[in-house]
Amino acid sequence: MILLVDIGNTNAHFGLADDRRVMRYWELPTRDVVRRPRLLRARVGGAIIGSVVPAAVAPVRRAIQRVYGVTPLLVSHKLDLGIGIRFPRPEQIGADRLANAVSIAHRHGAPAIGVAFGTALVFDVISARAEYLGGVIAPGLAAMTDYLYQRTALLPRITLHEPKRAIGRSTIEAMEAGAVIGYRGLVREILAALRRELGAKRPVVVGTGAYARLIAARLPEIACVDDNLTLEGLRIIYLRNCGQ
Repeated sequence: MILLVDIGNTNAHFGLADDRRVMRYWELPTRDVVRRPRLLRARVGGAIIGSVVPAAVAPVRRAIQRVYGVTPLLVSHKLDLGIGIRFPRPEQIGADRLANAVSIAHRHGAPAIGVAFGTALVFDVISARAEYLGGVIAPGLAAMTDYLYQRTALLPRITLHEPKRAIGRSTIEAMEAGAVIGYRGLVREILAALRRELGAKRPVVVGTGAYARLIAARLPEIACVDDNLTLEGLRIIYLRNCGQ
């Protein structure tokens, strides 16, 4: 088994995989992972970490070495990714973005655009030659709604659902409509601009992340949602660099 670790700003996602697919996955708050990583007991022969939180790498690496007796591979643009990188400073590309680009190119094809709905809304663009080109970073959906709650006296914190109507009949309905319908407009406009610059009429658009299914439900521009996109990318990177 291969242990896959994707450490994001809010949550860390773990997976156990063989050479074909992710078989089991779980998540923990990143703040807990930094303090005390919790790993499942399993027969693990290798591991890989992709992290956008530098402080979390060392404790997770030590925990993996202690529990499984293996030294994890760390995601970097210097590894064999199976895709090209056409980006001025590749060391600035987040590990999650590299994993997503690898996963999209290998599993969904190119040209393509990945849309990751996490703490930030991240778009990654892959050319027809399977080269990582760059993308867009915008505020995440939860960050926008939490900001309203934190910065206003009367607006509540909400749990996001599909709004019943555009004209909200309550404060919560109005906030849901603004968040979900408004966010779809943001995603649609960014995708349109990326398609124009990419010069591809029909790049495959793949969504992933916590709010991907909610937003994609009424956004036909997103062709599919791949819940394990990042973990599958880590699996592919590990096998290209450490697989037998």
